[in-house]
Amino acid sequence: MFAVEVSDGLLGFTDVFAALVAVVNTKFPQVGHLLWKRIILQLKRAYKRNDKPQLLATVKFIGHLVNQQVVHELLALELLTLLLDKPTDDSVEVAVGFVTECGSILRSFLPWLACYIERFRGILHEGEIGERVQFLIEGLFAIRKANFQGYPAVRKELDLVEQDDQLTHEISLQEEELDSENALDVFKPDAEAVENEERYEQLKKTFLGDKSEDVADSVAGSGDEDDEESDIEEGEEQMKIKDETVTNLVNLRRTIYLTIMSSVDFEEAGHKLLEIKLEPGQEMELCIMLWECCSQERTYLRYYGLLGQQLCMNKIHQENFEKCFVQQLTEEDTTSSSRIFIKILFQELSEHLEICQLNEHLSDPTIQDYFESIFPKDSLTNSRFSINFFTAVDLGGITESLREYVKSNAPCLIVQLFVDTVANLIC
Repeated sequence: MFAVEVSDGLLGFTDVFAALVAVVNTKFPQVGHLLWKRIILQLKRAYKRNDKPQLLATVKFIGHLVNQQVVHELLALELLTLLLDKPTDDSVEVAVGFVTECGSILRSFLPWLACYIERFRGILHEGEIGERVQFLIEGLFAIRKANFQGYPAVRKELDLVEQDDQLTHEISLQEEELDSENALDVFKPDAEAVENEERYEQLKKTFLGDKSEDVADSVAGSGDEDDEESDIEEGEEQMKIKDETVTNLVNLRRTIYLTIMSSVDFEEAGHKLLEIKLEPGQEMELCIMLWECCSQERTYLRYYGLLGQQLCMNKIHQENFEKCFVQQLTEEDTTSSSRIFIKILFQELSEHLEICQLNEHLSDPTIQDYFESIFPKDSLTNSRFSINFFTAVDLGGITESLREYVKSNAPCLIVQLFVDTVANLIC
């Protein structure tokens, strides 16, 4: 099931995949039935294994299937009962996210929704969950008070199925014997492939219409206009100008900043940020802007941490955040505060591990790539700066390998330093 697998990795587009499932379900209800069975099995596996990322993705997908009325609303209430039966930080967090996603449609079950809201309030008053989850519950109360404004059940552009055509599945979460029919994932040669292909083409025409006649008419009628259209297209191609200045980058950073600052909560901000169209290579700007916005605050706000956590669901942003937090130990890339941080960090390590053991860990060839920015070997200036820094804080013992490198490669490094100096003077 492609929709299930892809929606797990692209949480920002879960509602899009749910809309796709809703359309397919109207034409092939067997596919929707099988999809729902597999989702139930996936939900049970994630719940038993306490696999929070998988559970979050699955529950969010279920929420949007409820919004699209592929799944009955009573099953949403059944899922909430399961999550809040024995509340933990993780289960309550998942339940809050689920109500946020499909709360608009659950408002039609006002008595039932009110019961679960009271259950959330009771969990909050018991005080047995963490502060972060308590903050999420309070945020849910605010969203509900605003009648889930900003969290529509279905966006207008994703409302693709007429109400009369919708088919709703009602398989209970408590169903014990569910067959995922994994045999369907394996290709099997069809002895009647040609006949079935013809049947499929006929079926496709009933869904999409036979456009062959329209295409023929349009081709015949457009023959005289080909030359004019080609001239217009050539003119448009000549007029296309690619902006290679920093204007686009400035506009992008402004858009990201305004989105972060104007959003009601981190979920809305994350949803809007993931909808921004980024050119290849601009993904890092999103992480940098979030980092800079957080650094401008007087005190730390959990809003930025939760937003960063949501973005890190995407592997690309996760890798970019890792690059953002890489510390470069050079004179140009550090400040007095960052150097103090590195000093305290390595002094703590030396106290717990002792210099010999710490030096042994730092010399491990399997992790040398992670220390290139702390013990730089790209230039003589940076290498000397690192050696002098650790020597000044009484940790010169961990720079032995770097000292040996500088000593053995001194001629080459000196020549490189001379070339760089001359180049800077010329510029």
